[in-house]
Amino acid sequence: MKSSSNSVLRSSGSDRVLVIMAKAPRAGAVKTRLASSLSPKAVIDFYCCLLEDTLALAWSLDDVGVAIMCPDSDVNELAQLTGNEASIVGQKGEGLAAALTSVFARFAENRERRTIAFNSDSPHLPRSVLEDAFEMLATHDVVVGPTYDGGYYLVGAKASHPTLFAHDGMGTSSALERLHSRARALGLSVGFAAPFYDIDVADDLARLAAELRLAPARAPRTARWLKEWELVAAQSGTGRGEL
Repeated sequence: MKSSSNSVLRSSGSDRVLVIMAKAPRAGAVKTRLASSLSPKAVIDFYCCLLEDTLALAWSLDDVGVAIMCPDSDVNELAQLTGNEASIVGQKGEGLAAALTSVFARFAENRERRTIAFNSDSPHLPRSVLEDAFEMLATHDVVVGPTYDGGYYLVGAKASHPTLFAHDGMGTSSALERLHSRARALGLSVGFAAPFYDIDVADDLARLAAELRLAPARAPRTARWLKEWELVAAQSGTGRGEL
């Protein structure tokens, strides 16, 4: 398993780690469900803004180590993209289930470290939600942040549970239900963070743009990009930004 040259976690002495689940920004690999709303280049540029703002959110937390978990083939590209400012670790295996399993095997196993895996497309999440999720791990084995579409935007644990993430149901409307069922079967107590939304489809994009118009500081890079995209889309009259 490869890792970036910066192998030391920021705030490495902390017992709390936030691991961002990411991919290298390549066409057809990220935000694929936005292809009907954004040009291929726009999808990549948008994803880069989301990732930058997500990292900024992570680094704003006090006494929390920050890392990125990604496909092994994406390590070098993400290291260059982030300027080697983040600890980047290649996952063991393929797919989201393998990535999540890798997070807790790498950062929580035999360490009693409160570890949260967080998606890379919710930089607009209030910081307090992440803080509350870490606090919840003090009294629960697992913490989950549900999305409104039946998935989850974060999952945390204090130990590695290799069977917690099965391949079935990942990325579907039953993902949260299946995760909860597996946690119960393992005898794990589960706490729930506040429900939220991530950016998967055009309606999510429109919702995010509207929210960031009112509060751009929540995700400033993304807010600037969306403002420009909306102007281009309005001028073209197509509703599709070709940035």
